[in-house]
Amino acid sequence: MYKGIVKFFNETKGYGFIRDLESGKEYFVHVTGLIDEIKSDDEVTFDLQEGRKGMNAVNVQLA
Repeated sequence: MYKGIVKFFNETKGYGFIRDLESGKEYFVHVTGLIDEIKSDDEVTFDLQEGRKGMNAVNVQLA
């Protein structure tokens, strides 16, 4: 599991981005990859899964 901060999440459109605390990389997150509801600035844990346009955050839950 990775730890990160939700940089941005649009509840209406169902997607956003999470910044990894260790690497500083940003990963796309879609509402289908959420376990808990998230909002901007939440601290979360997540896994990574290969998506159509790179790595996506999945199994996202509040830390």
